[in-house]
Amino acid sequence: MNKNPRSAAFKKKIALEALREDKTIEEIAKEHSLHRVQVCKWKKELLDGAESIFEGKPKRKAKPDDEKAVLERKVGQLTIEIDWLKKKLEI
Repeated sequence: MNKNPRSAAFKKKIALEALREDKTIEEIAKEHSLHRVQVCKWKKELLDGAESIFEGKPKRKAKPDDEKAVLERKVGQLTIEIDWLKKKLEI
């Protein structure tokens, strides 16, 4: 598991540990060299975000504008490549 204190996996691990209540917030914070307020904050964020898991909303899909921008960039890239190939074939 990633032990980077800023990683989502690390935050999830700490928040779940706090939810289990096998240890006090103080013990968890000390064990991971964190401030108790940070542990409480991550626990609250996990609880606040948990509801969205059960709302049945699909994960974020690309918006039509995003898809359009991606396609426009691709068309531009292909146009440049075609022009370059035409120029090389003339030589």
